[in-house]
Formats: sequence, C-alpha cells, structure tokens
Amino acid sequence: MKLVRYGAPGAEKPGLIDGDGKLRDISGHVADIAGPMLGDDSLAALRSVDPTTLPEVAGEQRLGPCVGDIGKFLCIGLNYSDHAAETGAAIPDHPILFFKANSAIIGPNDTVSIPRGSTHTDWEVELGVVIGTAAKYVSEADALNHVAGYCIVNDVSERHFQKELSGQWTKGKSCDTFGPTGPWLVTRDEVPDPQALDMWLDVNGTRMQTGNTATMIFSVAQIISHLSQMMTLHPGDVISTGTPPGVGMGIKPTPVYLKKGDRMELHIQGLGQQKQSVTEDS
Repeated sequence: MKLVRYGAPGAEKPGLIDGDGKLRDISGHVADIAGPMLGDDSLAALRSVDPTTLPEVAGEQRLGPCVGDIGKFLCIGLNYSDHAAETGAAIPDHPILFFKANSAIIGPNDTVSIPRGSTHTDWEVELGVVIGTAAKYVSEADALNHVAGYCIVNDVSERHFQKELSGQWTKGKSCDTFGPTGPWLVTRDEVPDPQALDMWLDVNGTRMQTGNTATMIFSVAQIISHLSQMMTLHPGDVISTGTPPGVGMGIKPTPVYLKKGDRMELHIQGLGQQKQSVTEDS
C-alpha cells in the first residue's frame, strides 16, 4: 500500500493511493497514519479493504508528512562509502547517529526555508524507514519484521551550523523545514529488498546525486538492530539512513549551496518523488 496524509498543515487526513493513482480517503478506517496503526495487524486489516469502496478525494491536494506524530527522528551519517569519500571522512566502524528535531518535519512538496545567517544549506536524498512494531534488542535477521514501510526523506543540512557551531550535528540538521518526508509511506510488502533501490536528486533540473541503497555501509537491518541495543524503537519512529554522493558540500573545487529560488526534486525507486522550492527566512 501507498499511504498518505493530505490536507492543510496540522489538519492532515489519512489516505491511500490506489492502483490507478487516485487518492482515496481512509479516515473511516483509521484516524491517522501514525503510531499503533502501523503494526502488522492494523496494516493487514487496511489492506483487506477494497480501495474502490473508499471515497475518492477530488482535486489537487497538499500532501503532508506521510507519518503523523513522529516519535523519534533518527538519522545515520556517512552511511555511503562514496559519500564519506567525497567529504574526506573515514569509514565509520559503527553507525553514526544524530537526531533531527521533529519541528523540522514538513510535507514532501512544502517549501524549504534557508534560516537566517545560513550560507551553507545543502541537500541529501535519503531512504526513510518507518518503524511499525516496537524493537528492542532485535537481531539483524529479525530487524525488517519491525518495519512498517519506507519513504523518501530530504535530510536538508546547514553545513556551517553542523560543523562550526560546536556540539553535535543536530544543530545543522534541525532548522525549521529541514525534514521533508513522503510523499507516501510504502508498506514493506511492496519493498522486498530495501538494499536495491535507485535514488537521485536534481537541483534546478541538474542531476546532483545518483546512488543505490546497495552501497550503504550499514544496511537497514544492521541499523535497526544496532539502534535497538541502546533504545526501544517505537511505532512511528523514523530512521533516515544516509545519503549517496553528490551533496553540495562535496563539489570540487568550490562547494555549491542552496539559495532562494532554487528547486529540488528527489526520487527513490518505488517510493515516489518530492519537489521543493527554496526560500529564505525573513
């Protein structure tokens, strides 16, 4: 299933995209795409509903973040060997973890705003993993059974804030609008191998990032297992799993960063696309 949340910010309704690409309202079956409804039993019950019996939503609709009331937004850094190389960083021995503030989360096609004082705002297409059932001390072999589904995340990053303002990367990752998520939550039954997905990102129509999840240093299963040794992953938690090469910071000889008026377009195989325009905070 392709599950969505549509409508005005803060007032999104749950929906799904049917086999013909039509948006259907599922608010008669679930209150939101969030928390407890992301478990296997709830998703199976929803999957049993004939989409043609659901109300079709007419007209163009804003899509919100594909998961509501996200608990933890966990991000993995330097998880593609070729991205680590372009940034001059060593291959990590264990997954590098940082958090993105939930206040950064926006819809997949909402506007990204460069914060005041920013000169190094960058793009990062990433595979997002949505937890469906609680995971604590899980093995790699069992890890994917705790996944509700997958989505696209743009891990927008302010590199000066991230690297030069001391402390942790979170400072450069958590600015308002720095977490476009969606358009859809694609349930795991439709993604048989999360380590075989092509992904790419364009800025102003120019291809900047091209990659495949096969080149992750730590697989989705390894990441979930590793994190679950230190904290319980709850339904509705989102893990953003790292980015392939081609970020603005890595462009030689002169890095390139986002500016007002730029447009980003992101794709991951089978997970849809995002499109964001860029503005500046006043």
